[in-house]
Amino acid sequence: MVTIEEVGRPVGLGEGPYWDEESQTLYFIDLFNHEIHNYNPKTKEHHSVNVETEGKPVTLVVKVKNEKNKFVISVKNHLAVVNWDGISSKPLNPEHLADIESSNATTRLNDGKCDPSNRLWAGTMGPLLKGTHDQFEEEKGAFYIIHKNLTVTKQLSKIGISNGLAWSLDKKKMYFIDSLKRRVDSYDYDDASGVISNEKTVFCLKKNNIKGLPDGMTIDAEGMLWVAVYGGACVLRINPNSGELLHTLKIPSLQTTSVAFGGPNLEDLYVTSAKVGFTEEMEKQYPFAGHTFRVTGLGVKGTPSLPMQL
Repeated sequence: MVTIEEVGRPVGLGEGPYWDEESQTLYFIDLFNHEIHNYNPKTKEHHSVNVETEGKPVTLVVKVKNEKNKFVISVKNHLAVVNWDGISSKPLNPEHLADIESSNATTRLNDGKCDPSNRLWAGTMGPLLKGTHDQFEEEKGAFYIIHKNLTVTKQLSKIGISNGLAWSLDKKKMYFIDSLKRRVDSYDYDDASGVISNEKTVFCLKKNNIKGLPDGMTIDAEGMLWVAVYGGACVLRINPNSGELLHTLKIPSLQTTSVAFGGPNLEDLYVTSAKVGFTEEMEKQYPFAGHTFRVTGLGVKGTPSLPMQL
């Protein structure tokens, strides 16, 4: 039986869930509050720490490979390294790592994830349209690979909101979401070089009459994609080979943002969510908005979160 439970305390805009297998702990960020959070399901402890960014958003967090307390994060348009023991609440001072785009750009980094060779991929998005909280300028962002020597290569241009990422189990395909296109695309992927080519759409939300925007994404041990739908209160399980919608998992939070598998056997699905621009009516309808959820009993195993090699 599938069970959905809220874990830890709610945040404003939860994003970027990362399961650390070594400590059996979930890490994620609260984007606009510039915080890194973690949740240990065994102890049920929830810790958080502020990152000193002069008000610039933190949008992703991944572990550094073979380093116990070291993480790579994004700070608006650049990457930085922080050291956090997972408990202390003393604000972190990030150490600059690499520029992705100009610090003066109107864009900012959004989602990011490491590929099977432990290189980081991350993309940017355009600014908000004036007077809105959820409408963005289109085709202002781009998508990048950050190599192990910290050189940055642009892979895609004219991106609306760079979001979910996953790689096929045979390492021959990369899946990518530009939220404003409302679809999941696949690319032929060369793991040795990191080169992608041959874009194809594997699933379109509009054609399947699904409301909301595709956001974060992961892949399970059967090669099926799990996609959080922002504004749709759900997570979709999709077969990327056939384009078939296999399952719609309802989540008691309208703005579901991202997903990651965790637990001792990677059998639990963690779902982050947000509470942005809520009206009084939305508050009543979605009292668990901004919570992170643990979904058990799905009957599938996931794939691990991968660290960055520095």
